[in-house]
Amino acid sequence: MTTQRRGQSPTQIQRVDRKRSVQVNAQVAGRALGDVARDLRENLAGVAMPPGYRWDVRGTVQQMQAAQAALGGALVLSILLIYMLLVALYESWLYPLAIMFALPVSVGGAVAGLFLTGNTFNIFSMIGMIALMGLVAKNAILLVDYTNTLRARGLERADALIEAACTRLRPIVMTSATVVAAMLPLAMKFEAGAESRAPIAVVIIGGSLSSTLLTLVLVPVMYTYLDSLQNVFKLRHAFKWPWQRTRPEAAGPSEPVPVYAPARGLSTMASIADGDGGD
Repeated sequence: MTTQRRGQSPTQIQRVDRKRSVQVNAQVAGRALGDVARDLRENLAGVAMPPGYRWDVRGTVQQMQAAQAALGGALVLSILLIYMLLVALYESWLYPLAIMFALPVSVGGAVAGLFLTGNTFNIFSMIGMIALMGLVAKNAILLVDYTNTLRARGLERADALIEAACTRLRPIVMTSATVVAAMLPLAMKFEAGAESRAPIAVVIIGGSLSSTLLTLVLVPVMYTYLDSLQNVFKLRHAFKWPWQRTRPEAAGPSEPVPVYAPARGLSTMASIADGDGGD
Protein backbone atom coordinates (compact mmCIF):
# COMPACT_ATOMS: atom_id res chain seq x y z
CA MET A 1 0.00 0.00 0.00
CA THR A 2 1.41 3.37 -1.04
CA THR A 3 1.22 6.27 1.37
CA GLN A 4 1.39 9.83 0.09
CA ARG A 5 2.15 12.86 2.17
CA ARG A 6 3.08 16.48 1.49
CA GLY A 7 6.57 17.74 2.32
CA GLN A 8 9.28 20.23 1.30
CA SER A 9 12.42 19.55 -0.73
CA PRO A 10 14.66 21.52 -3.09
CA THR A 11 13.64 21.65 -6.72
CA GLN A 12 17.26 21.13 -7.76
CA ILE A 13 20.49 20.20 -6.03
CA GLN A 14 23.38 22.63 -6.52
CA ARG A 15 26.97 21.55 -6.00
CA VAL A 16 30.18 23.54 -5.53
CA ASP A 17 33.46 21.60 -5.56
CA ARG A 18 31.41 18.38 -5.73
CA LYS A 19 29.61 19.23 -2.52
CA ARG A 20 26.00 20.21 -1.99
CA SER A 21 25.52 23.92 -1.52
CA VAL A 22 22.79 26.39 -0.67
CA GLN A 23 22.99 29.92 -2.03
CA VAL A 24 21.76 32.99 -0.17
CA ASN A 25 21.63 36.00 -2.51
CA ALA A 26 21.48 39.64 -1.45
CA GLN A 27 21.75 43.04 -3.10
CA VAL A 28 23.93 45.85 -1.73
CA ALA A 29 22.55 49.38 -1.58
CA GLY A 30 24.02 52.50 -0.05
CA ARG A 31 27.42 50.97 0.76
CA ALA A 32 30.45 49.70 -1.10
CA LEU A 33 30.48 46.03 -1.94
CA GLY A 34 33.91 45.50 -0.39
CA ASP A 35 32.81 47.01 2.93
CA VAL A 36 29.71 44.83 3.06
CA ALA A 37 31.75 41.71 2.27
CA ARG A 38 34.24 42.54 5.03
CA ASP A 39 31.46 43.02 7.61
CA LEU A 40 29.79 39.81 6.46
CA ARG A 41 32.98 37.81 6.96
CA GLU A 42 33.50 39.29 10.42
CA ASN A 43 29.95 38.35 11.48
CA LEU A 44 30.07 34.84 10.03
CA ALA A 45 33.47 34.18 11.65
CA GLY A 46 31.73 34.03 15.05
CA VAL A 47 29.02 31.57 13.93
CA ALA A 48 29.62 27.96 14.98
CA MET A 49 28.92 25.74 11.97
CA PRO A 50 27.91 22.07 12.38
CA PRO A 51 30.47 19.42 11.42
CA GLY A 52 30.74 19.08 7.64
CA TYR A 53 29.33 22.57 6.94
CA ARG A 54 31.19 25.72 5.96
CA TRP A 55 30.39 29.11 4.49
CA ASP A 56 32.01 31.14 1.70
CA VAL A 57 31.37 34.50 0.04
CA ARG A 58 31.16 34.15 -3.72
CA GLY A 59 29.56 35.79 -6.72
CA THR A 60 30.41 39.41 -7.44
CA VAL A 61 32.72 39.62 -4.42
CA GLN A 62 34.85 36.76 -5.73
CA GLN A 63 35.05 38.34 -9.18
CA MET A 64 36.05 41.67 -7.65
CA GLN A 65 38.85 40.05 -5.67
CA ALA A 66 40.20 38.32 -8.77
CA ALA A 67 40.11 41.60 -10.72
CA GLN A 68 41.88 43.48 -7.92
CA ALA A 69 44.62 40.86 -7.80
CA ALA A 70 45.13 41.12 -11.57
CA LEU A 71 45.22 44.92 -11.46
CA GLY A 72 47.62 44.86 -8.53
CA GLY A 73 50.00 42.73 -10.56
CA ALA A 74 49.64 45.12 -13.50
CA LEU A 75 50.45 48.05 -11.21
CA VAL A 76 53.65 46.41 -9.97
CA LEU A 77 54.61 45.49 -13.53
CA SER A 78 54.08 49.06 -14.74
CA ILE A 79 56.41 50.39 -12.02
CA LEU A 80 59.09 47.87 -12.96
CA LEU A 81 58.80 48.72 -16.66
CA ILE A 82 59.12 52.44 -15.91
CA TYR A 83 62.28 51.82 -13.90
CA MET A 84 63.80 49.55 -16.54
CA LEU A 85 63.12 52.11 -19.26
CA LEU A 86 64.70 54.91 -17.22
CA VAL A 87 67.76 52.77 -16.50
CA ALA A 88 68.20 52.20 -20.24
CA LEU A 89 67.78 55.91 -21.04
CA TYR A 90 70.01 57.33 -18.29
CA GLU A 91 72.49 54.42 -18.35
CA SER A 92 72.51 54.45 -14.57
CA TRP A 93 70.90 52.42 -11.78
CA LEU A 94 70.70 55.30 -9.28
CA TYR A 95 69.42 58.33 -11.19
CA PRO A 96 66.10 56.61 -12.09
CA LEU A 97 65.49 56.04 -8.38
CA ALA A 98 65.25 59.82 -7.92
CA ILE A 99 62.42 59.81 -10.45
CA MET A 100 60.75 56.78 -8.87
CA PHE A 101 60.50 58.61 -5.53
CA ALA A 102 57.84 60.82 -7.13
CA LEU A 103 55.47 57.84 -7.34
CA PRO A 104 54.77 57.46 -3.58
CA VAL A 105 54.00 61.18 -3.42
CA SER A 106 51.37 60.77 -6.13
CA VAL A 107 49.85 57.74 -4.38
CA GLY A 108 49.39 59.82 -1.23
CA GLY A 109 47.61 62.53 -3.21
CA ALA A 110 45.37 59.95 -4.90
CA VAL A 111 44.32 58.41 -1.58
CA ALA A 112 43.67 61.86 -0.14
CA GLY A 113 41.51 62.72 -3.16
CA LEU A 114 39.42 59.58 -2.70
CA PHE A 115 38.94 60.35 0.98
CA LEU A 116 37.95 63.99 0.44
CA THR A 117 35.45 63.20 -2.32
CA GLY A 118 33.89 60.21 -0.55
CA ASN A 119 34.91 57.67 -3.18
CA THR A 120 36.17 54.18 -2.41
CA PHE A 121 39.26 52.32 -3.53
CA ASN A 122 37.80 49.93 -6.09
CA ILE A 123 38.63 48.49 -9.49
CA PHE A 124 38.23 51.85 -11.23
CA SER A 125 40.52 53.46 -8.65
CA MET A 126 43.21 50.90 -9.42
CA ILE A 127 42.85 51.57 -13.15
CA GLY A 128 43.39 55.27 -12.44
CA MET A 129 46.40 54.42 -10.28
CA ILE A 130 48.05 52.52 -13.14
CA ALA A 131 47.51 55.49 -15.49
CA LEU A 132 48.81 57.84 -12.79
CA MET A 133 52.18 56.09 -12.58
CA GLY A 134 53.03 57.08 -16.14
CA LEU A 135 51.68 60.62 -15.81
CA VAL A 136 53.47 61.75 -12.67
CA ALA A 137 56.86 60.38 -13.71
CA LYS A 138 57.08 63.00 -16.46
CA ASN A 139 57.60 65.84 -13.96
CA ALA A 140 60.62 64.20 -12.39
CA ILE A 141 61.96 63.19 -15.83
CA LEU A 142 61.87 66.81 -17.01
CA LEU A 143 63.72 67.94 -13.89
CA VAL A 144 66.38 65.24 -13.79
CA ASP A 145 67.06 65.31 -17.54
CA TYR A 146 67.63 69.07 -17.64
CA THR A 147 69.78 68.87 -14.50
CA ASN A 148 72.06 66.34 -16.21
CA THR A 149 72.20 68.59 -19.28
CA LEU A 150 73.28 71.59 -17.22
CA ARG A 151 75.90 69.58 -15.37
CA ALA A 152 77.29 68.39 -18.70
CA ARG A 153 77.70 72.06 -19.63
CA GLY A 154 79.86 72.65 -16.55
CA LEU A 155 77.47 73.78 -13.80
CA GLU A 156 77.81 72.51 -10.27
CA ARG A 157 75.21 70.11 -8.92
CA ALA A 158 73.41 72.59 -6.65
CA ASP A 159 73.38 75.33 -9.28
CA ALA A 160 72.14 72.88 -11.90
CA LEU A 161 69.27 71.72 -9.69
CA ILE A 162 68.16 75.28 -8.94
CA GLU A 163 68.37 76.31 -12.59
CA ALA A 164 66.52 73.18 -13.74
CA ALA A 165 63.73 73.68 -11.19
CA CYS A 166 63.24 77.30 -12.22
CA THR A 167 63.31 76.50 -15.92
CA ARG A 168 61.09 73.40 -15.84
CA LEU A 169 58.52 74.84 -13.44
CA ARG A 170 56.38 76.32 -16.20
CA PRO A 171 56.20 73.13 -18.37
CA ILE A 172 55.43 71.01 -15.29
CA VAL A 173 52.59 73.30 -14.20
CA MET A 174 51.19 73.49 -17.73
CA THR A 175 51.10 69.72 -18.25
CA SER A 176 49.62 69.07 -14.80
CA ALA A 177 46.95 71.74 -15.31
CA THR A 178 46.03 70.16 -18.65
CA VAL A 179 45.58 66.74 -17.04
CA VAL A 180 43.48 68.16 -14.19
CA ALA A 181 41.25 70.14 -16.58
CA ALA A 182 40.71 67.06 -18.76
CA MET A 183 39.72 64.85 -15.80
CA LEU A 184 37.55 67.44 -14.03
CA PRO A 185 34.27 66.80 -15.96
CA LEU A 186 34.49 63.08 -15.20
CA ALA A 187 35.19 63.73 -11.53
CA MET A 188 32.18 66.08 -11.27
CA LYS A 189 29.82 63.24 -12.38
CA PHE A 190 27.94 65.33 -14.93
CA GLU A 191 26.77 62.44 -17.09
CA ALA A 192 24.63 59.43 -16.25
CA GLY A 193 26.53 56.47 -14.86
CA ALA A 194 29.62 58.54 -14.10
CA GLU A 195 29.51 57.56 -10.43
CA SER A 196 31.33 54.30 -11.15
CA ARG A 197 34.00 55.94 -13.35
CA ALA A 198 34.57 59.03 -11.20
CA PRO A 199 37.27 57.40 -9.01
CA ILE A 200 39.53 57.18 -12.09
CA ALA A 201 39.47 60.96 -12.49
CA VAL A 202 39.73 61.62 -8.75
CA VAL A 203 42.84 59.46 -8.46
CA ILE A 204 44.52 61.15 -11.44
CA ILE A 205 43.65 64.67 -10.24
CA GLY A 206 44.81 64.08 -6.66
CA GLY A 207 48.02 62.37 -7.73
CA SER A 208 48.86 65.05 -10.31
CA LEU A 209 48.37 67.90 -7.83
CA SER A 210 50.45 66.32 -5.07
CA SER A 211 53.17 65.34 -7.54
CA THR A 212 53.36 68.85 -8.96
CA LEU A 213 53.65 70.45 -5.52
CA LEU A 214 56.17 68.04 -4.00
CA THR A 215 58.25 66.86 -6.97
CA LEU A 216 60.25 70.10 -7.04
CA VAL A 217 61.20 69.47 -3.38
CA LEU A 218 61.58 65.71 -3.09
CA VAL A 219 63.29 64.90 -6.40
CA PRO A 220 66.20 67.39 -6.00
CA VAL A 221 66.85 66.07 -2.48
CA MET A 222 66.90 62.44 -3.61
CA TYR A 223 68.98 63.39 -6.66
CA THR A 224 71.61 64.94 -4.39
CA TYR A 225 71.80 61.89 -2.11
CA LEU A 226 71.92 59.41 -4.99
CA ASP A 227 74.53 61.42 -6.87
CA SER A 228 76.74 61.48 -3.77
CA LEU A 229 76.22 57.73 -3.41
CA GLN A 230 77.20 57.19 -7.03
CA ASN A 231 80.36 59.23 -6.50
CA VAL A 232 81.23 57.00 -3.53
CA PHE A 233 80.82 53.92 -5.75
CA LYS A 234 83.07 55.49 -8.40
CA LEU A 235 85.80 56.23 -5.85
CA ARG A 236 85.55 52.72 -4.44
CA HIS A 237 85.82 51.25 -7.93
CA ALA A 238 88.82 53.43 -8.79
CA PHE A 239 90.67 52.70 -5.51
CA LYS A 240 93.34 50.01 -5.68
CA TRP A 241 95.21 48.38 -2.83
CA PRO A 242 99.02 48.52 -2.88
CA TRP A 243 99.33 44.92 -4.01
CA GLN A 244 96.93 45.63 -6.88
CA ARG A 245 99.10 48.40 -8.28
CA THR A 246 101.65 47.41 -10.91
CA ARG A 247 104.83 49.23 -11.79
CA PRO A 248 105.04 50.58 -15.31
CA GLU A 249 107.43 48.47 -17.34
CA ALA A 250 110.48 50.10 -18.86
CA ALA A 251 109.83 51.18 -22.36
CA GLY A 252 111.89 49.17 -24.83
CA PRO A 253 113.52 50.49 -27.94
CA SER A 254 111.01 51.80 -30.35
CA GLU A 255 110.62 49.84 -33.51
CA PRO A 256 111.09 51.64 -36.81
CA VAL A 257 107.86 52.72 -38.39
CA PRO A 258 107.57 51.67 -42.01
CA VAL A 259 107.13 54.56 -44.43
CA TYR A 260 105.10 54.04 -47.53
CA ALA A 261 106.97 55.04 -50.65
CA PRO A 262 104.91 55.19 -53.83
CA ALA A 263 106.15 53.37 -56.88
CA ARG A 264 107.94 55.24 -59.63
CA GLY A 265 105.20 54.59 -62.09
CA LEU A 266 102.60 56.12 -59.81
CA SER A 267 104.76 59.23 -59.31
CA THR A 268 105.15 59.60 -63.08
CA MET A 269 101.41 59.27 -63.62
CA ALA A 270 100.74 61.86 -60.86
CA SER A 271 103.18 64.28 -62.48
CA ILE A 272 101.51 63.86 -65.87
CA ALA A 273 98.10 64.47 -64.30
CA ASP A 274 99.36 67.69 -62.71
CA GLY A 275 100.71 68.96 -66.00
CA ASP A 276 104.35 68.66 -65.06
CA GLY A 277 105.15 66.04 -67.66
CA GLY A 278 106.68 66.46 -71.07
CA ASP A 279 105.04 67.59 -74.22
